[in-house]
Amino acid sequence: MSAATYRAVLAVPGLARLVGGSQLARVGQAMGSVVLILFVLAHYGSAGLAGLAVFLSVFPGLMVSPVAGALLDRRGRVLLITLDYAIAGVGIGSLGLLSLAGALPAGLLLAICAVSSLTTALSNTGTRSLFPVLVPRELWDRANAIDSSGYVVALVIGPALGGVLVAAAGGQWALIGTGLVYALAALVVAGVRDLPASAARRAGGLLEDARLGVLYVMRSPSLRGLAIALSVSNLGFGIFIVALPLRVLDHLGGGPGEVGALWAMSGVGGVAGALWAGRYDSEGRERLFLGGGMLVAAMGLVLVLLASNVAVAGVGMALIGAGNGPVDIGLFSLRQRRTDKRWVGRAFAVSMSLNYCGMPIGSAIGGQLAGRSVTAALVVAIAIVVGSSVLPGLIIPAAEEVAEAPLPSRARAVR
Repeated sequence: MSAATYRAVLAVPGLARLVGGSQLARVGQAMGSVVLILFVLAHYGSAGLAGLAVFLSVFPGLMVSPVAGALLDRRGRVLLITLDYAIAGVGIGSLGLLSLAGALPAGLLLAICAVSSLTTALSNTGTRSLFPVLVPRELWDRANAIDSSGYVVALVIGPALGGVLVAAAGGQWALIGTGLVYALAALVVAGVRDLPASAARRAGGLLEDARLGVLYVMRSPSLRGLAIALSVSNLGFGIFIVALPLRVLDHLGGGPGEVGALWAMSGVGGVAGALWAGRYDSEGRERLFLGGGMLVAAMGLVLVLLASNVAVAGVGMALIGAGNGPVDIGLFSLRQRRTDKRWVGRAFAVSMSLNYCGMPIGSAIGGQLAGRSVTAALVVAIAIVVGSSVLPGLIIPAAEEVAEAPLPSRARAVR
């Protein structure tokens, strides 16, 4: 099928099953982020510990992402994606089991969060890096819309399901349920035919490949600009994800179910935003998609801050999701167009980690700020997101370019 339609994208061999498995994992991830915060707040009574748990569930994995990217270029990506889903399921499920057994002190909670995060780049980057390899270039915008809408669909289902489970059965069983969702994702993706290793595999070893991946991103003005703009924006959203439950529980008269429902509203807005943006050719407009989407999301944050009830906060969450849709389309499309296909594993792993690193840092900061004043935490988050909206137009080049591949250490010496 040559027409640029969503049906043509899903007709690509193996893609539908890959999308289905990654969708389940994203639901598990969306569940886990809400369930973990609610569990820590209920069982330990500390916003600071909740923020630190979120930080450790993400940040260590970002630090080892260059090695993960090198592995993805050297080994079968589907196998590594499946491995990460299995580890994530065991990690979050064990938190619930240990808590039921009365054997989960705060230190062990944080240690399990940190260890479980170490493989996350394998699935996050592995799935994303398969899209430009499997899908023809003329279908990239449609494929990116499906990929982006997958995240926001997970935001509709995951947080709502997590909030309901916490309210109905308690945080421990909600953690166990999240682990089972990851296990199902592993089973679905395990049936996808794997691809051979990248032709860009180097003979210098795994760490050399990882170093070259970092160098590749740092030498690309576009990927470097994305890292700055998105990490700043995610710093604000990292503060927000910790402040929102406290805003709902302490100021809007809601409970865990309402927290999940608000995140679901963000997902509803996100589906609309992603599918709308995916209908337009993003080439040459990526910076507009990024900056404009950030501004729309900031308007949603303001509504949440000013809301006097859960319904108004829901409108704000829908705006946040609607803004994130174009941001995702602009981000995914620009990164695909300006990365050499032979380097997608390593370059995407480093780029995605740099883009996202603001989120766990913001969560750690947000836990401390929200523990003192939820309003102050939300004001800081809004200021950061508004400020980040001008960065794409300032620091990301307008002209398309593909970064030149760096040479390994030995080649540089010979030259």
